[in-house]
Amino acid sequence: MFTDETMKKAFKAAFPYTIPIFAGFLFLGIAYGIYMNASGFPAVYPILMSLLIFAGSMEFVAVNLLLGAFDPLGAFLLTLMVNARHLFYGISMLDKYKNMGRKRWYLMFGLCDESFSINCTADVPPDVDRGWFYFFVTLLNHSYWVCGAALGGLFGSLLSFDTKGIEFVMTALLVVIFLEQWMKERDHRSALLGLGLSLLCLVFFRGNFIIPLTRRESNL
Repeated sequence: MFTDETMKKAFKAAFPYTIPIFAGFLFLGIAYGIYMNASGFPAVYPILMSLLIFAGSMEFVAVNLLLGAFDPLGAFLLTLMVNARHLFYGISMLDKYKNMGRKRWYLMFGLCDESFSINCTADVPPDVDRGWFYFFVTLLNHSYWVCGAALGGLFGSLLSFDTKGIEFVMTALLVVIFLEQWMKERDHRSALLGLGLSLLCLVFFRGNFIIPLTRRESNL
């Protein structure tokens, strides 16, 4: 049976691991909220989307989906391709998340790149309950993103500078993550293969390399 002391220990152990994520998620969340605001959406949109979707790259992409023509199949395929990596994340975390009770449902929902990285590699102290440790890592990272998106959505209208191109922050984040992984790995064949295939698809599919479908609007 879990006690408040058990949860406090887990929270104290998890929080330091999430501090770097706090800085990144808060900034990116604010940028996302501002981007939504500049695109004409009220603050409730970035708040609810960050709370219920919690997929940063897809949330940026979703802005164009909301502004474009109704295309549920295209939206489904794009979401699947952008977040397909989570299928492999989930499989690799099956052993860690088993026997977690009702917490496993939230752990599955909140499994973002950063939470996966921490929960997969963190050295959990022996006197700390692993289930609550994983739970608080996920909850803290989720709350950072929601708070950032809420701040950007609520106060984005007060900014007077040109917000054009602010969506590039997600691209910048992915580039930084790639460079960090590049420096950690000794064997770069997988990274070079990924870059090569991306460039090949970019050329072959004329820019629509995430979903190789012909856009109807391009012919209009």
